[in-house]
Amino acid sequence: MLSPDLKNALPTTDELPCSDDTPVDNEDQNFLPNILLFLLNSIWANRMDWYFGVDMGVYHTTGVNPRVPVVPDAFLSLGVERKKGGKSRKSYAVWEENGIVPIFTLEMVSHTPGGEYDEKLDIYRKLGVLYYVIYNPEFWRRDQHQPLEVYKLLNGNYQLQIGEPYLMPEVGLGIGRHQTVIGGIQQEFLCWYDEQGKRYLTDAEQAQQERQRAEQLAEYLRSLGVDPNNLPHNS
Repeated sequence: MLSPDLKNALPTTDELPCSDDTPVDNEDQNFLPNILLFLLNSIWANRMDWYFGVDMGVYHTTGVNPRVPVVPDAFLSLGVERKKGGKSRKSYAVWEENGIVPIFTLEMVSHTPGGEYDEKLDIYRKLGVLYYVIYNPEFWRRDQHQPLEVYKLLNGNYQLQIGEPYLMPEVGLGIGRHQTVIGGIQQEFLCWYDEQGKRYLTDAEQAQQERQRAEQLAEYLRSLGVDPNNLPHNS
């Protein structure tokens, strides 16, 4: 816990850049984390004690300079306000969040390696992030790793976990990969799972399921000689 004098000496998020202005080198680095965010907005719609940031600076005091952020592709913090003071965050400063560090960070490996397996791993270890996830669907062979790796902080060091989807009991969610059609294109994306290992569907998938159920019901009614478009109404 920071002393009041040290906390007062630190800059506020109004004074700090929201990110490090490093451009992403592929569209999925913003797109896929935002799918996780949109899913959480549905899964935890009634919870106000979490925050999920995408490509946002996380400022902390465990590095060389509190004005130099680490910028995960995505991160999740629990026990904080969804809207800080009723407003959207420009960045995330640990000292403005009652010392709460993200419980989960996500890095997506792109064409240009960004230190995901060493430099950033060490930053998150010192910061105390419980779960560090590295998603590397394209270059995992190049980097001699697996496409999805989940590291858990145990006794001060990260240990690679096994199993997919991987359940994070402290978060109450699992994370894994799934192939589906997004925007008319077949592709792999990251998704959340419940504690029983069932995947949470996107809004589009839920709507498609409902359409399929309605079509199946209509087909069943036709097999009984009933016109589904001309059903009797209760008076």
